[in-house]
Amino acid sequence: MARDVIERYYAAFNAGDAQGMLACVTDDIEHRVNEGEVRHGREKFAEFCSHMGVSYREQLRDMVIFTNEDGTRGAAEFVVHGEYLKTDPGLPEAKGQRYVLPAGAFFDLRDGRISRVTTFYNLADWIRQVSA
Repeated sequence: MARDVIERYYAAFNAGDAQGMLACVTDDIEHRVNEGEVRHGREKFAEFCSHMGVSYREQLRDMVIFTNEDGTRGAAEFVVHGEYLKTDPGLPEAKGQRYVLPAGAFFDLRDGRISRVTTFYNLADWIRQVSA
């Protein structure tokens, strides 16, 4: 079940389906983004998804998903293939730059949904790629 919900979450991500992603998370989701603030709750997570859909176009490839035996924890490793569409405050100017970036995420799961997702990637590598 843990693997299934993580697969659905990322299938929705790749489809640009924020509602599909929201269906995979708990109301009290804890969203920990790389080098950013922790977002608590479905509303904050929805705001993040909306922002990402405007600023970036990304596809996650070469996905490998790991889960523990009782289905309460999981992890995923993947490669982000993206395009930077709209400038994010404090980051380089967006001009449609493309990037390829290894990344990963860690999950807590409860009652068949994701209750925490923590995402990691090398921000310096991303900045170098979009600044070139």
